[in-house]
Amino acid sequence: MHVPDGFIDAPTCAVAGVVAAGALAVSLRGARRELDERTAPLAGLVAAFIFAVQMLNFPVAAGTSGHLLGGALAAILVGPYTGVLCVSVVLLMQGILFADGGLTALGVNITDMAIVTTVVSYAVFRGLVKVLPRKRRSVTVASFVAAVLSVPAAAVAFTLIYAVGGTTDVAIGKVATAMIGVHVLIGIGEAAITALTVGAVIAVRPDLVYGARGLQQRLKLRVNGELVDAPTTRPVPVAARSHRTLWITGLVTSLVLAGFVSFYASADPDGLEKVAHDKGIDQKAQKHASDGSPLAGYGVKDVSDARLSGGLAGVIGVGVTVVAGSTVFWAVRRRRTNDVSPASTGV
Repeated sequence: MHVPDGFIDAPTCAVAGVVAAGALAVSLRGARRELDERTAPLAGLVAAFIFAVQMLNFPVAAGTSGHLLGGALAAILVGPYTGVLCVSVVLLMQGILFADGGLTALGVNITDMAIVTTVVSYAVFRGLVKVLPRKRRSVTVASFVAAVLSVPAAAVAFTLIYAVGGTTDVAIGKVATAMIGVHVLIGIGEAAITALTVGAVIAVRPDLVYGARGLQQRLKLRVNGELVDAPTTRPVPVAARSHRTLWITGLVTSLVLAGFVSFYASADPDGLEKVAHDKGIDQKAQKHASDGSPLAGYGVKDVSDARLSGGLAGVIGVGVTVVAGSTVFWAVRRRRTNDVSPASTGV
């Protein structure tokens, strides 16, 4: 889904850049309400995890692969505004360091992969959790459905952007059919990864999952044969519930995925690459401005061993992304005057 330079004309890229810049400005303000001293490091970790998992292309059809977009995962774990920033940080690192996704098309990619996926998935997620039973399993189910729908939504968004500013003369109906069809399949993989990750975090630290806030079910007591709400208890101090173990586990997992497991990822072109080649959208693709980067193509320059080169590039990418993301999120976090969780949850 990373749009290269040359697919979309300059005026459309410029407009998309303005849209992306505006959305990022709004997200920076919104993230201040979502983040605090506890959740800012988690947001940096989410960005690094998305970077790592995006290196794991999985086969979805003959000669086609897909990878996580991450908008749904980020929005549910750390909030929609912070989620937009998480995916945007990943896209920025990929474009500058790894020559993945055009720099002139960065606004297009942020609009498509960060804004559309996050907005669509979180809207679907919130709608579902309001009608589903107030249980942990409901959050996981809602995460799955939201992630499934977010990927074809991104495909529709790309199709609309291409209809406005595509540089090749390809019938928009053919582009839409091909893009949506393959990305429905990719959405299933996205949903599985999202639901498994959200479920794993909820199992150990439900209080850190943004999408689960406000779903606490009041404890019922039986008094004289009738069920009544139990008295409200004070939140557990954050200091007594360290999240260091979760952060370390997540970082190690990201490093292993990017540094080792990525070597076994599918080498087939992803959905957009396949459609672009088959339909001729890539006829005017341009060389990436960062093509000479030492990490271009997710390999380390002058390291001849493919496994080692790719592994080192993945580890470097995770490290750079977690540092960049954590710096941004720590800077915009809201400082709290007490050490109490803003919303503990018992889902």
